Amino acid sequence: MRGPALRVPEELSARVPAEQRGAGLDRDGVRLLVSHGTEVSHHVFGELPGLLRAGDLLVVNTSPTLAAAVDGRVGHTRVVVHFSTRGDDGRWAVELREPDGRGTTRARAGVRGRGALPAAAGGGPAGAQVRLPGGARLVLEEPLSARGDRLWWARVSGAEVPAVLREHGRAIRYSYTERDQPLSAYQTVFALPSADGTGSAEMPSAARPFTARLVAELVSRGVQFAPVTLHTGVASAEVHEPPYPERFSVPEASARLINAAGAGAGRVIAVGTTAVRAVESAAGAGGVVRAAAGWTDLVVTPERGVRVVDGLLTGLHEPEASHLLMLEAVAGRAAIDRGYDAAVRGRYLWHEFGDVHLLLP
Repeated sequence: MRGPALRVPEELSARVPAEQRGAGLDRDGVRLLVSHGTEVSHHVFGELPGLLRAGDLLVVNTSPTLAAAVDGRVGHTRVVVHFSTRGDDGRWAVELREPDGRGTTRARAGVRGRGALPAAAGGGPAGAQVRLPGGARLVLEEPLSARGDRLWWARVSGAEVPAVLREHGRAIRYSYTERDQPLSAYQTVFALPSADGTGSAEMPSAARPFTARLVAELVSRGVQFAPVTLHTGVASAEVHEPPYPERFSVPEASARLINAAGAGAGRVIAVGTTAVRAVESAAGAGGVVRAAAGWTDLVVTPERGVRVVDGLLTGLHEPEASHLLMLEAVAGRAAIDRGYDAAVRGRYLWHEFGDVHLLLP
């Protein structure tokens, strides 16, 4: 087990968004666990402005969430295609899953159809074809990496993928949620449409509790925001693999803001593990951030450490999740153990619609 030695009870999964859980609740009504070193305190997210100070800088991910789950067929068999990441050559990394009525959580044991043979979880083999709505066709070409064949590079003919997602897609969801939600439930207040129709297969969920009103209050108190972009791909619900290469961008203006905060009295606080990955990918050995764009395969571990980020606002991750190594790199193992023990005892809610954790130095 990578993370704290605890078990998260199933009933602590957030099944619906906060605004559907009680009268008058908004997104910022979720609970906020604050770890200041190993000291823990309990708040609601709307209290965040009082927990930060003038000069602090929040690094936020502007990637929009895609309607990345699309129904398809292999022969007479129904499948669900998760569109994960667009490659430079126009192909997409995809994952095939079985529809089960509870979110598309069950990995395919193999694709069967004309020209296809049984294969391991995720789909395959090369050459397997999936019919998509509207007459488009997807062909699996090769596994994404040598680590396994859960994700495949695939090419779509007969339609442009962004159009397929807009017309026929829905947000990816997992079985701990109660029902499908509109795509708007998976967008953050910072999301910006991309010119090429790309985005995140799964929501950069740490920023979900922010509202326009709360952002305005933070700005009025002297807290600044630095936008970056990292298009996150499909996570593994089964084996919590480390992240694979993802597309990111750190603009010149954001790099200047981050460097200025680091040189002054302000703290650089990443909103989400995606923001950590983006900004640390743009940092040199001395911690200076420069404008950068491209692909990152950075995995932040306690051994590698962080060069830029002072604090982290993030969701609550399962004990097996590889993201916990990043949290440990930011705050230390003792703080993570203490915080997660408090979260379970305090009945905090897990996953993308759940509560959040602020880790401060």
